[in-house]
Amino acid sequence: MNAKQLTSLLCTLLMLTPAVSAQGPKAGLNTWWNDIKDPYAWKDVSAISLGNSSRLDALMRAGKLYLSLQDTIALALENNLDIELQRYGPRISEADLLRANAGGASRIGAGGGVSNASTAGGGGGALAQGGNLLGNAGANAAQTGQGGGTNLDPVFTSTMSWAHQTSPLTSPFVTGTSSLINTRTLANYQVSKNFLTGTAVSMGFNNNFLAQNSGRNDFNPSKSVAANVQIQQRLMEGFGLAVNSRNIKISRNNLKVSELVFQQQVITTVSNVIGLYWDLVSANEDVTVKRQALALNQKLYDDNKKQVEIGTLAPIEIIRAEAEVARSQQDLTISETNVLQQETVLKNALSRTGVASPGLAEARIVPTDKIRMPDSEAIEPIQDLVGRATANRPELEQSRINIDSAKIGLKGTRNAMLPSVDAFASFQNNGLSGLLNAIPIPPVPGAPPGLVQQRNPANVDGYFLGGYGTAIGQVFRRNFPDYSVGVSLNIPLRNRAAQADMVRDQLSLRQSEIRLQQSLNLVRVEVQNALISLQQARARYQTAVKNRVLQEQTLDAEQKKYALGASTIFFVIQAQRDLTAAQASEVTALSSYARARNELERATGQTLIANSIQIDEAMKGSVSKPPSRVPDVQ
Repeated sequence: MNAKQLTSLLCTLLMLTPAVSAQGPKAGLNTWWNDIKDPYAWKDVSAISLGNSSRLDALMRAGKLYLSLQDTIALALENNLDIELQRYGPRISEADLLRANAGGASRIGAGGGVSNASTAGGGGGALAQGGNLLGNAGANAAQTGQGGGTNLDPVFTSTMSWAHQTSPLTSPFVTGTSSLINTRTLANYQVSKNFLTGTAVSMGFNNNFLAQNSGRNDFNPSKSVAANVQIQQRLMEGFGLAVNSRNIKISRNNLKVSELVFQQQVITTVSNVIGLYWDLVSANEDVTVKRQALALNQKLYDDNKKQVEIGTLAPIEIIRAEAEVARSQQDLTISETNVLQQETVLKNALSRTGVASPGLAEARIVPTDKIRMPDSEAIEPIQDLVGRATANRPELEQSRINIDSAKIGLKGTRNAMLPSVDAFASFQNNGLSGLLNAIPIPPVPGAPPGLVQQRNPANVDGYFLGGYGTAIGQVFRRNFPDYSVGVSLNIPLRNRAAQADMVRDQLSLRQSEIRLQQSLNLVRVEVQNALISLQQARARYQTAVKNRVLQEQTLDAEQKKYALGASTIFFVIQAQRDLTAAQASEVTALSSYARARNELERATGQTLIANSIQIDEAMKGSVSKPPSRVPDVQ
């Protein structure tokens, strides 16, 4: 087949492409041509989106952002950048799995692509930052003995060349000329593939077209054709599915770990946002308390001023009451600015651009939910809570998966200690054809000058006379076969590097198992402490309520005594201060209870269930539940 025939065939295939693509419903998209070019096409990853979800605008009314707790959680799931950052983790792990399925060595190692859940905006617990400590140990064990990976994708290799060579010779005896000119065209093709069993197979088809100025050749030009199959099987080191598929298994584990890291980030962010929301509710309650205190002190000041004007009270009492009004005003200002700070922190957690948006920056947040203290606390046995925590905490499951990856990687380390024994076999069929050499046969030494000998076709083996098809026919008829089999052996006599890797990876695995036990112990401590904190917060709140009731009654009594002249302004002010402190303590105690309840849910791994969060919606960044109804503003 010459160049014109190859060009005609290629043009015919290109002309058939539209006809093939016109068949079926996916015309132009799922053609064989797209299947060929798609593996080499650049696939763009969409740019990041910094636009907030429509829920944020739906909850705005007249410059105020009305937020229920569920709306706050939904906004965090849709807009929080910590969650958005971790959404890329599973996609990166999917790309690593694709690479592993192709036989490529991991670019980052087992667990290396998994980042810990961010705890920005609040404290998510000790394990939120340390729960993935086992990933490094798993990566070390998995990478040892991994080498550069085994290419599982078929590879097509083609070498085509044309060369013109001129070689001066010291004697014309062999070639019949003192200057040998070779014109050579090579067209070699090979397809190779490796398998998870440790097998490597290659198939090649080689073409060598040669033209020389030598009169000694019977055929000129000549065509040499060879078709070969080579098989190599690893028998010890690198043998078996368990060893060669370990990167794929580890990549699958890493995908699970990245999904768990995303789940951990959702839990951490939601827990933090819940804490921020209740802190804002408590800060608003504290503002209410401070305003009530200011109103009481202002009333006392006005009453004293009237009494001084009619001469029933000394003027110094006005100054005393005025000072108390100023102190109350200062407390109110501090409380109001605390609310502004808390709103800023919460806005930053619920928006992709933080407070950069003027509309959001100027909006005031109006929480629509209040902290409720249930009449009775349904406390489960500590054993049940711990069992639920160990089963549901994503960071613990990450550690277990990473240990499993380390054990899988350890198989590769163990296998690398074996000698390298490879069996190989090669099969090749050869073919040769050519045209009768038209160059006269050079005279032998001693022959009369000018003697020219023409080549007699009868003296040439006619089996080789012909074109390219003649050589191809010889190959397929296996007229000239070659066979070879053998075994290669490579034994490291001391093998110290492999021994060191095996010992190190086993020690790293034991460290990971100890860290897992440490994490389990820490979870038990966290659950128990969270349960105790909840009980303490409930007791403090009950005490604060009783103390506030007592201080209200005390102030009422003191005011009545003062009206009758049986008390002084000092005791009235003191009673008002005590009532304000009691009301503030009640607000703080209720806030502490909300935080303790939130922490118990996080410690037991129940945050998602308690707040009706679907992890698939969190992954998509779109919550199906519609926003709450915003109250009408007159």
